Parts: sequence; structure tokens; C-alpha cells
Amino acid sequence: MAALFRHFLPAVGPVSRTEQVRAGVGALIGLFLTALVTRLALGADTAVPLLIAPMGASSVLLFAVPASPLAQPWSMLGGNLVASLAGVTAALLIHDPFLAGAAGVGSAITLMLAFRCVHPPSGAVALTAALGGPAVTSLGYGFVLWPVGVNSLILLVLAVAYNNLTRRPYPATLAARPAASPPEPQSARLGFSHEDVVAALREYDQVMDIDPAALEDVVQRAQVRAFDRRSGGLTCADIMTRHVPAVSPDTPILDALDLLRSGRTKVLPVTNDVAGVVGVLTQTDLLDKVNWDRKGPRLGLGRRMRAALHAGRAPDGVVREIMSTPVQAVTAETRIAALVPLMSSSGLHHIPVVDANGQLAGIVSQAELIAVLVEGRGAADQQVLAS
Repeated sequence: MAALFRHFLPAVGPVSRTEQVRAGVGALIGLFLTALVTRLALGADTAVPLLIAPMGASSVLLFAVPASPLAQPWSMLGGNLVASLAGVTAALLIHDPFLAGAAGVGSAITLMLAFRCVHPPSGAVALTAALGGPAVTSLGYGFVLWPVGVNSLILLVLAVAYNNLTRRPYPATLAARPAASPPEPQSARLGFSHEDVVAALREYDQVMDIDPAALEDVVQRAQVRAFDRRSGGLTCADIMTRHVPAVSPDTPILDALDLLRSGRTKVLPVTNDVAGVVGVLTQTDLLDKVNWDRKGPRLGLGRRMRAALHAGRAPDGVVREIMSTPVQAVTAETRIAALVPLMSSSGLHHIPVVDANGQLAGIVSQAELIAVLVEGRGAADQQVLAS
């Protein structure tokens, strides 16, 4: 019997008890204050309904699924606006209330899809305009303003305040975004791009209750979890190369070049007196930031001026003048699955690993990471034995 019951349950993602309570309390506060403010504005003895039933359905979307495209401000305001207009118009033109209600809802759906403001409770708004009785139909187009417009606006303002106070970014565009887009999007490096997601949704050709960017994020998170499962929960300590040669900021560039030429490493961590990582030196730094001639390495005029302004002295051909900063480092306990999006979004091929004291413990290369993800945990065990 239980198996049969589960067959009819919708495939909805798991939601914590805390989130369930948060959504319920939000709807309680939102609807109560909406009715209260409306009564204060219109008076308790007004013939205009103070709170219409569709607002209860809207509160489900605004407080329980604020990330849904159907719950965004334009979806709610635009949807309720066109639906109330459609419902009132149908009621005025069609005398049969049932036919008027059906025509109002049907035309409201068409308009909401056309104006990209689909909001399911708006269908009830259109139906209310046609079947709400004399108290509603007597308002005519005034129903669009009072109570639909006022209820919608007040409830929306409360939803914005409550969701953000309870750490649910709303509208969805307030969700944290990267400060600057990397040269190649992380999703593209992981196998698909945002354009691929949009194209797939276009082929699906149905309204989906999820933002394309949110869908993309979910897929990326699933990929990272798959990486973590495939790697057996390995950490950076399991695959990193230990005893990595490092240089100080005052190491001459020529000495650093000799270390890179030795073939032991393709990147040099730059550490301070207490082994803290303050930068990294790569082959790209040596090629792009240094002019080479018969006399050895020489900084260009622009870089010499920047080095002089930063250090307060003339440049003297040392690592600090060309090293890459700031440093993206991870701890030895970091799961290697977390390195996949990190390396993908930043374009890094090597990441320093630090211990609990922030001191250099090793380095993880992109090649080591790929080997583990492709070959499984056995590759990591071999790597540990070899290092």
C-alpha cells in the first residue's frame, strides 16, 4: 500500500523542516499584513473585498518557492494585471457567468504566456472577476486596482522583505552571481554552456517551473557530487605532490627559471619567511611579464613603473615583481571534487595546498586531478606511493 501511495507522490526535491516552517510563517505574516494594510487604507466597512482568495495561492509561490520563475515580481504583478483585465472584460461581454469565467481564464493564460508573466494564481483572479458575485462584478475595471492591484503589491513587498531577511534571495536576480565572468563559463568547461541549457528548454517547448540559471546550477552541483562519488571522497592530501620546491619573493628571476627548467615542477609557489604562500610563479609569468635579451631578464617600462610604485623602490629582477597574486589555495582536507569547478572557472592548472597553519604543504595539478577522476581511486593510491 505504501509503495502504491509513493507512486502518486510528485518528484519534488527534499525540503528541510526549517524551510517548511519558514515558508508557512512567511505566508501567515504576508497574508495577515496584506489584509490589515488594505483595511486601514479602505476602511472596515468598504464594499470592496479586502483580501481575495487568489492571494492565498500567490503566497504559496512567493514564500515556499521564491526561486521559481512563476513567483517573480513581474510574474505576479503582470499576471494578476492581465488576468484581472481579461476576467473583467469577459464578464462585461459575456452574460453567461460560466462561459465568461472560462473565457476569462483561457484568454488570461494566453496573455500571460505572451507577456512572459505566467503566475498560476492569476487564473483564479480571472475566474473571481467573472464569478465573484455582485460585490466584485459591480466594480468593473476598478477590480483591477482594488483589491487585485493593492493586494498584489502589498503581498509582493512583504515577500521581498521576508525572504531576504530569512536568507532566501528574492527576486531571484538578487542571488549571488560571480563578480566577473571568466573567459570561459564554468559550465562550458564541465561539458555544457548556458546556451545549451536554453536550447534544450526551447526544444522541450513547455513551461518549466525553474529558472534556466538555477537548472544549470543544479546540474553543475550534481556533476561535482558525481566527481566526489567517483573519487571515493578523496582529499587534496591524498593526491597532492609533496616536497614542492618553492622560492621567496626576493629570489632572482634567473634562479627561478633554473628551477622550472629542472623539470621537477611547472609552477613555483612563492612563500614568505614562515612558509605562507604569497604568490605563484608560472611559465606564463616568465614569458608574458619579462623581456629576455642577451643580458638576461628585463622588465618592460610599464611593469617597471608599477613595480616601483608598489615596492617604493626600483625593480631589481626578482620574483616578487612578476609573480601572480592573489593566490587561490586550498587546504589538505579539501575534497578533490571541489577543485573541478575551481580549476574550470579560473583556468588554473596548479593549486597550492596549505596545512592548518596556512603553510605550504604541497600542490595539486590538473593532470593529477584528471587522472583520479578518469581512473578512480587506484590512481590516487599510486600517486601517493610515487610522491
